[in-house]
Amino acid sequence: MLTRREWLTLTAGAGTALALDTIRLQAQQPLIMRAIPSSGEKIPVVGLGSSATFSQVARSEDVTALREVLKAFTDQGGTVFDTAPSYGASEEVAGRLGGELGITDKIFWATKVNVAGRGGGGADPAAARAQIDASFTKLKKAKIDLIQVHNLGDVPTQLGLLKEMKKTGRVRYIGVTSTNKSQYAELQTVMRNEPLDFIGVDYAIDNRDVEESILPLAQERKIGVLVYVPFGRTRLFKRVGDRPVPDWAKQVGAATWGQFFLKYVVAHPAVTCVTPATSQAKNVIDNLGGGRGSLPDAATRKKMVEFIEALPNA
Repeated sequence: MLTRREWLTLTAGAGTALALDTIRLQAQQPLIMRAIPSSGEKIPVVGLGSSATFSQVARSEDVTALREVLKAFTDQGGTVFDTAPSYGASEEVAGRLGGELGITDKIFWATKVNVAGRGGGGADPAAARAQIDASFTKLKKAKIDLIQVHNLGDVPTQLGLLKEMKKTGRVRYIGVTSTNKSQYAELQTVMRNEPLDFIGVDYAIDNRDVEESILPLAQERKIGVLVYVPFGRTRLFKRVGDRPVPDWAKQVGAATWGQFFLKYVVAHPAVTCVTPATSQAKNVIDNLGGGRGSLPDAATRKKMVEFIEALPNA
């Protein structure tokens, strides 16, 4: 649990509206755990991503903020860390900091592979293997928890490599990702025909396309779901502006807008884990609060959507 001094240090100058008593009470609650369908292994429903601002800071000379992020994340019970070779220095910096902090084995490492050419070009198997080998080196792991084919890049070739690696025990779980609605038909075909442990998709309270067919199919096929961009980058925060979180949302433990948006996503039963990216420790702690306590029921989720849709776009 955070001490008062630690919390004030993390939030100094941030203008946060989250009261100290609220965050301390939340931290007393365990993170909600959800089972990976293919194995039954349970992981926290809120993890940490490494695109966006995390990636920007990883490119800088001073990564002190990211060290604080990873420490706060694991101190508060977080485990699932999502990265990719295409996220700049994120993969390398996270692996190095994990080693320095002694938390490498506490983290569920999820990364990706994609060396397929733009415009649908095929993937060179040797290049794909080299990229995967580089991920092992950067993360300082002999076995990686999850590797996914990024954005459905040449699935036959690259997923084929991952299936081999899973069979030999080098990778624990495999999957594919798609963050483009135009690929959802292809994604469904892959979901129906390949032995996937996970898919990764974009999903937010104002970006609900995956609710139509992708999430139901994941439940049907017993495929885990990692969710990316639950805040629409900064889109949702700009939309709510300085409005207060409605009192009725606080009844399900949403003390901040970040928790409001995360609880909406996590409440869908197909979602295994959501991985919001951040480069600030105070945001990590806030985000993990979205995976604690109660979750909204169907009626409340509908009310949440109606509330956001009634607001003008930023």
